[in-house]
Amino acid sequence: MNMKTKITHIQINVSNFEASKKFYSELFGVLDWEKYMEEEGVISWTNGEFSFWMVLTEPRFIGNKFHRKNTGLNHIAFRVNSREEVNEFANKFLSDKKETILYNSPKEYPEYGEYYAVYFEDPDRIKLEVVYYSD
Repeated sequence: MNMKTKITHIQINVSNFEASKKFYSELFGVLDWEKYMEEEGVISWTNGEFSFWMVLTEPRFIGNKFHRKNTGLNHIAFRVNSREEVNEFANKFLSDKKETILYNSPKEYPEYGEYYAVYFEDPDRIKLEVVYYSD
């Protein structure tokens, strides 16, 4: 059996709902996503095809901090249409907010062909990427 599928959504759990809500609201504003829904301890955004859900971590799990080198999620990438958009994002969103930019990016990753990306972290240190690559 072969089924063609698409990923429909990702959910992350966060330790500080208000700090993460502020961070992701600004991020998705720049990326032109819309808020899909919000209720106590839950918020989501969509780009029309895919949704990103953020949920407050249950108190009994708050002490278990995230690290991208552990088993599980490493990072989430958002594709844009050009290298210029990667640079604009890095200059306007990351620099203006004084976010930590990882790996001296944005930069070219020639081992992946025409691949140009900037990497950064959310308030819980979940690694995020804004990337341009040609098909």
